[in-house]
Amino acid sequence: MWKAGNGGIKLVKTNLQTEQLQEIVAALKQQQVIAYPTEAVFGVGCDPDSELAVTRLLELKHRPVDKGLILIAASFEQLVPYIDSSVLSQMQRETVFSCWPGPVTFVFPALPSTPRWLTGRFDSLAVRVTDHPLVRDLCLVFGKPLVSTSANLSGLPPCRTVDEVLAQFGDGFPVLRGDTGGRLNPSEIRDALTGELFRQG
Repeated sequence: MWKAGNGGIKLVKTNLQTEQLQEIVAALKQQQVIAYPTEAVFGVGCDPDSELAVTRLLELKHRPVDKGLILIAASFEQLVPYIDSSVLSQMQRETVFSCWPGPVTFVFPALPSTPRWLTGRFDSLAVRVTDHPLVRDLCLVFGKPLVSTSANLSGLPPCRTVDEVLAQFGDGFPVLRGDTGGRLNPSEIRDALTGELFRQG
């Protein structure tokens, strides 16, 4: 199980947790949308390389595709296939890496090959390396990042517990069970090139 204590999130992995990770990864590979705890609230996500899965997520959230999405990853290396970090100076890279892993999302130039269902109307992509151990393990087992947006239906508050996720999305919705990181606010969003603050964390 995963518990948030005074010293942050503590990891006590059980056979049940490992089995649950495998079940959630199987759902992702079947192009399903899943829910999982993040640093502040539960997120819903899917395979970023599956247009069908992303379309399902956007329909679930009533979110227009042109707004673009966030990717959450276990490591910077998992984000390399989607973003162009070559345009960053050494100082800009150091700024980004000093915040990761952690609850800060950075907007990078997207590679030309990055699908429009992720970038929307932009030529950039918002990405984050998570410090939540459960999500990190999920991304590692899955082998790639996840699309990440808050787990809430249109007009309802973001879910902070498993029970709230099931109440909004239904008892059969695939949920990676665990605690959020306990942060009150969603992740801060900044431009990786300019440092401009898009959303306060």
